[in-house]
Amino acid sequence: MNAKKLELILEKYAKIIEPVVIQFLDSGIDIKTKPLVNYQISTGGKRLRPVIAIICCQLFGGKIKDVIMAAAGLEILHNYSLISDDMIDQSRLRRGQPTVWTKFGTSIAECVAVDYGVTVFQGANRSKEPQKISEILAKTIKKIVDGQILDILFEQNGRTGEHYVVKNRYKKITEREYFKMVSEKTSAPFEAACEIGGICTGVTKKKLNFLRKFGFNLGIAFQIKDDYLDIFGGSDQEPGKDIKERKLGNLVILLALRELSIKDKNKLISIMKKKNITQNDINVGVKIISQTNAGNKALAIGERYIRKAKESLLALPENKWNNLLAEIADFVINREK
Repeated sequence: MNAKKLELILEKYAKIIEPVVIQFLDSGIDIKTKPLVNYQISTGGKRLRPVIAIICCQLFGGKIKDVIMAAAGLEILHNYSLISDDMIDQSRLRRGQPTVWTKFGTSIAECVAVDYGVTVFQGANRSKEPQKISEILAKTIKKIVDGQILDILFEQNGRTGEHYVVKNRYKKITEREYFKMVSEKTSAPFEAACEIGGICTGVTKKKLNFLRKFGFNLGIAFQIKDDYLDIFGGSDQEPGKDIKERKLGNLVILLALRELSIKDKNKLISIMKKKNITQNDINVGVKIISQTNAGNKALAIGERYIRKAKESLLALPENKWNNLLAEIADFVINREK
């Protein structure tokens, strides 16, 4: 299947999910609040996590109606984390549009985030297995928080008024620490999507374990490709984003540091430790990294995780939904944004 056909399939699923998401977000709030709450969802996105939940349900013979409520809760959870991420990173744009805090201010963004946080569980409560799915979503949020805190502590400067961060900031990180952060911040929601899809059809614990493995490895690969794009840029992104944000928790940067001479290594780290990073600093940092083979090595590691994800599919029913999950795995590592 070519990428364009897959994107059309993802769009089809997204159109099924979005009305349910908006219905949940709009329930029980003042009419004047609705535009504020709906803005984050209106900025777009592929709805990849809830789509995966639906496909995992269909993989075992389930219907969309069996999982749609839980899938909507999962998408709300994802956007909840994005609103929070954008405030933490002070990101002004997402998908080429102003972020919630940029458009409405930090106070309103915090209120909207709370609304998303509680709405997550409205989706779970209307699902086939409300208690199990609520527990999965709660644990996923906790993992995301743990991963987000690590990501913040991996930054090399900034947040000077935040004494805990300054005191506990990592001066260097290992790849093991990097993968711990990624498994919590990024991989956990993919793992949850697969598990939720399976639970809504009552699959065995053994099959559920293979679903979780697929989601876990897919999520790791997803973040590795994000790391690559955050250094070298993508179809809608300028290069050097993670250098600008001083994020040492980027696999491309970690692999580059292995290869660089002491002089270039110190130069790259010194840029990321600067109080004010200029566009020229970013350009220099990207150029230093580009002189190594770190980008290709990172993608190769990402491909390895995609292969692991696909290996899990071999233990699951062989049907068109299995094939679609494999196509999504390829899409994750080959995407340009």
